[in-house]
Amino acid sequence: MSRKNKREIARVQTNSLTADEAEELFSKVDETGHTNVETAQRQRRHRHLTGTGVDIDPLSADDPSGSNVGKTIAKAAAIFVVGFFVLIVGTQLVFGYVRRSNTANLSTNVNVRTVASALRGGVEWGNGFTQFPEDFSVQEADENAGRVEVTVIDTTSETVLEALAGSQVQAAAFSTNALLNQNINTVTYHVQVYLDAQGKIATSSFFGFVKPSGNLTSLMTFVWTKTYTEDGGVRFNCTITGIDENMQDVLREQITNRFTPTSILGFGDETGTNPTETVEQQKAEAQAAKDAAQAEKDAAAAAATGDAATGSSTDSAKDATSDGSPATASKDSAGTASGQ
Repeated sequence: MSRKNKREIARVQTNSLTADEAEELFSKVDETGHTNVETAQRQRRHRHLTGTGVDIDPLSADDPSGSNVGKTIAKAAAIFVVGFFVLIVGTQLVFGYVRRSNTANLSTNVNVRTVASALRGGVEWGNGFTQFPEDFSVQEADENAGRVEVTVIDTTSETVLEALAGSQVQAAAFSTNALLNQNINTVTYHVQVYLDAQGKIATSSFFGFVKPSGNLTSLMTFVWTKTYTEDGGVRFNCTITGIDENMQDVLREQITNRFTPTSILGFGDETGTNPTETVEQQKAEAQAAKDAAQAEKDAAAAAATGDAATGSSTDSAKDATSDGSPATASKDSAGTASGQ
C-alpha cells in the first residue's frame, strides 16, 4: 500500500476534512464563527443587545481578540504615577504648613514652654528648619530679665570640630530667633557631650535608639548678645567660651595639617614650625615689648623728675647769692679752713 493511500485512510478514520472541503468551509464562515447566515445574524444581534460580544477584525491594529488589557494597564499606571506625585507634593505642603503653625515664634513670645517647643520642633532658618539635639533642658527663659539660657546634649557629632560646626549653626539659628524679640538681650547656649574612657566623644548607635554612655562634660558655650547702636541699628555679638586647652589643641590639629598655610591663621608659618611654640613665642615677644615700653616710660618719668630737682637747686642758690650773707660766710669759712 502506498504512503498516499495510508494518509487517506488515516484522514477518513479521524473524520478530517480534505483540503478542498476545508477551503469551502472557511469560505462560508463569517466573523461570528458560524456558517449558517441566519444563526450568525441571531448571534450578532444577541451580542449587540447584551454587550458581551465584540466583532473581531483580523486586519485592524487592535488586539484581534478584542481585548483592551494593555490600554487599561497603561491608563492605570499613568493614574498611579500622577496620583503618587500629587500625594507626595500635597503631603509636603501640608506637613510644612502644620510644622510652621505649630513651631513657636520666639520673636513674639519667650517663655519656658515656647523655648522648649522651639528646641523640640526646630526653628525656621534659611530656606528650611534647623533641628536641635533630642536631649535638652531650659534653665531660664524670661522676657522681664531679658535672658534665655538652654543646654543641649550632642550625641551625633563624632569629633570636636564636627560638634563645633553643628552647634554653631544651631546656636546661631536659635539665638537669632530669640534676639528678634525686643525684650531679649542675651541668649546662652550650652553644649554638652559624652566622653568615653579614652577621652573621645561618644555618640549614639543603632540609628539613635541607643544613647551613649560615659562622662557628661560641658564642651562649649555660645553667648549671643544684642546691643543697640547710636544710629538706631542693632548689633549681634557672639562669644564662644568654655573650650579648655585640650579641646583647643584638638581643634587646632583637626583644622590644620601640613598643607595648611598656618601663617594666614596667625599661629605659625609655612616652614613646618610648631603652631603651639610659635604662639608662645609671640606671646613672650609681645610681653617683652610691653616691658621695654614700660621701662622707657619709667626712665622718661625719672628724667623729668631729676630735671625738676636740678632747677629747684639752682633757683635756691641764686636766692642765697642775692641776699649776700650766706655767700660771704661760706667764703670766710672756706678761707679760714684753707689757712689752717
